[in-house]
Amino acid sequence: MSFADLGLSEKVLQAVAAAGYSEPTPIQHQAIPHVLARRDVLGIAQTGTGKTAAFVLPMLTLLETGRARARMPRTLILEPTRELAAQVVENFEKYGINHNLSVALLIGGVSFADQDAKITRGVDVLIATPGRLLDHFERGKLLLTGVELLVIDEADRMLDMGFIPDIERIAKLTPFTRQTLFFSATMPPEIERLSESFLHNPVRTEVAPPSSTASTITQRLFATGAESHQKRERLRDLIRSAADFKNAIIFCNRKREVGILHKSLQRHGFSAAALHGDLDQRARMAALDSFRSGEIPLLVASDVAARGLDIPAVSHVFNYDVPHHAEDYVHRIGRTGRAGRTGHAFTLVAPGDERSLAAIETLIGQPVTWEGPDLSSLPEPSERPRSSRGRGERASSSRSGRDDRGRRGREREDRPAKALPKPREPREEKTLAAEPARRRAQPRPERDSRPDRDSDGTGVVGLGDHVPAFLARAPRPRSGR
Repeated sequence: MSFADLGLSEKVLQAVAAAGYSEPTPIQHQAIPHVLARRDVLGIAQTGTGKTAAFVLPMLTLLETGRARARMPRTLILEPTRELAAQVVENFEKYGINHNLSVALLIGGVSFADQDAKITRGVDVLIATPGRLLDHFERGKLLLTGVELLVIDEADRMLDMGFIPDIERIAKLTPFTRQTLFFSATMPPEIERLSESFLHNPVRTEVAPPSSTASTITQRLFATGAESHQKRERLRDLIRSAADFKNAIIFCNRKREVGILHKSLQRHGFSAAALHGDLDQRARMAALDSFRSGEIPLLVASDVAARGLDIPAVSHVFNYDVPHHAEDYVHRIGRTGRAGRTGHAFTLVAPGDERSLAAIETLIGQPVTWEGPDLSSLPEPSERPRSSRGRGERASSSRSGRDDRGRRGREREDRPAKALPKPREPREEKTLAAEPARRRAQPRPERDSRPDRDSDGTGVVGLGDHVPAFLARAPRPRSGR
């Protein structure tokens, strides 16, 4: 089946042909006709299968009729991260070359004034992150009563990572008669139940088992020590020895670890960029652009880069840390092996990652192959060599100190044992009855006189003999007026 059989307009078909695509992907083949029919859609497909185009292409066809009004967008697309929102804008620019549609992007890190100016002129397509969208609404710069189509992309992340209150509030601000689309790579049952409150009689389009991985990705596990320097050394060896290596995204669980690993790779001569949520928007876009253009072959990133980023030619993905959530593994390795290309996903597994690894294998429904020995071959913590506390003289002195202590211990073992002291004879036990009698025989000591009385027993009047000097002076006569 071709794109012409899906019901898209002629302008959209020309743009798709100009982009070099001739056949739709399975998710596009199933979802586009239902979107054009104004049905709510719940689309589930593994990452890298063209979910973005599955809602961008029919939206362009539907928007060919009608016009935008000031401060009232016609369609709204919600994305969890700034990078995904900016990527959707690129899709509209690529497939909407034959359309005269206005598109606005509302994300953090950009001036409010520029965004307000675009909204005031009226936009056909509004692409936003939930937080910045609500900021504009609360400032009175935006109305959502004219939204005809609402798209919630990466629905599991939007609903599962703290966006539920914002999404519910935004949905209430849009008309009840709107059309709603959910697209995601994973849809756990509890998240699917939440999505039922946003969708009305939806059509479920599922082209692959939820949370499955692409068959074009070669997945391997590599055992490594738990120490940070051991993991960094292991990663450098894998990068140097990787076959068919072109570029790679290296995922870490924490933003702090991203910065440490990025600096370490640069110190060892690797060209790398960093990407995480604490960077400002300009730095994040600069890192992505340099990686996309091939100027920098390594991108060290947090999970902010794991969702939906379309960089087709990524050859390798390295999981420096095993993700805490099994669904994140699917999204991470989905950055490679896209659009039918082959890819490689390597994961460093350290002691303590067994539970997270088991959850991943349960989610994807298959075991991941170990490359080389597994964790059981690593030495036990007590058998692992202890690192020296210093270099040069400090290390040698610590070793000599240990030798001296061992030698002194051996000398103590060679000495003859000292004779044990004789046990003391037990004291005579005192009878309990004699103790009270002895106390009664002793005279009781007299109590000290109370501190507030004189020795003769009379009470102290006033300050007693201790009168301050200033009180003893005669008062000065007051001069008459």
